[in-house]
Amino acid sequence: MARINFDLQQLQGFVAVAERGSFRAAAEHINLSSPALSRRIDKLETILGARLFNRTTREVELTPLGRVFLGRARTALDDLESAMLGISDIATHRGGRVTVACLPSAALYFLPSVISSFSRNYPGIRVRVVDETMNQVLQSVLLGDADFGIGFMNTLTPEIAFESIHNDPFVLAMPRSHPLAGRKSVNWADVEKESLIAVARSSGNRQLLDDSLTKAGLNPSFAFEVSHVATLLGMVEAGLGLAAVPRMALSTTHATLVGLPLRQPQTVRRVGLLRRHGVKLRPAAEMFHQHLRTALKTRKPAAGDPA
Repeated sequence: MARINFDLQQLQGFVAVAERGSFRAAAEHINLSSPALSRRIDKLETILGARLFNRTTREVELTPLGRVFLGRARTALDDLESAMLGISDIATHRGGRVTVACLPSAALYFLPSVISSFSRNYPGIRVRVVDETMNQVLQSVLLGDADFGIGFMNTLTPEIAFESIHNDPFVLAMPRSHPLAGRKSVNWADVEKESLIAVARSSGNRQLLDDSLTKAGLNPSFAFEVSHVATLLGMVEAGLGLAAVPRMALSTTHATLVGLPLRQPQTVRRVGLLRRHGVKLRPAAEMFHQHLRTALKTRKPAAGDPA
C-alpha cells in the first residue's frame, strides 16, 4: 500500500479553509500568510491526487471529494487532540464544536434546556443547530455536514444508525373556538366533512400520514397543501381548515389553537437520534450526544405524551 506523507499543519490548514470558505480568513485564523496556506493546500491536493476546493476570485467551495475528506480530517485532528490532552481537557479548556441537524419541531421541543445545561458544564464547546426538513436532516448526517441528527425515519437506511427517543403522535390542530375543540379526542371519521389542510406529499410527515391512512382504507381530500408546518398552522389560525400535525409541532399552550389526539387510525412518528454507521463522533460531539441521551432519559413526560 502506498504511504501517504501529509502533515498535521496541512490538515489544519485544509479544515480552516473549509470552515471559513476563504483562504484569507483561514490564514488569519491560523496566523499564516495566504500564499503559505495556499502552498500547503496545493501540496495536500498533490499528495492525495485530488482537488479539494473549487476556487474562484470571490469564494472557495469544497469539491465532492473535499466534503468527504473534511469529515475524515476533522476526525483525525480531534482523535489526535483527544489522545494528547484527554477528552475532559478538550471540553473544559480548549473548546470544540458540535453541529446537530434537527427537525424544527424537535429543536424547539428537546434542545433549549439540553443546550443550556450542557453549556453550563462545558462553556468552551459551541453547539450549532441546523433546523431542516427530514430529508435535509438525513442528507446532512449522511454527508457529514452534521455530527448527528434528530428526526424520524419512515424507512430504515443501512448507512444510518437510528435510536428512538420519543413517540410523537399526530393531533388535529383547530381553533379553540371550533365546535370539536371541547372533545378529548377525535376520529378521522369525525372530520370527513371538514376542510382539511396538509403539507406537501414530498414531506416526511405527509408520507407517514398517508401510509397510515392508506392502511386504514381512508383517502381524505385536502383542500390546501403547503410546504411547511408553520405555514400550515398559520392557515388553521386563519380559519381555512383543520390540519393533522405531529404533537411536538403544536405547543400545548398555543394562544389560539388546540391539538386533539387523532384516532382510528392513530399515527405516531418515532423521533430519534441519527448517526452514520461506523463513524466515530468527534470528542465534543460525543459529549453532547451523551448529554442529550441522558437528559432525554430523565426528562419528565409532558402532558399528553404517549406511553
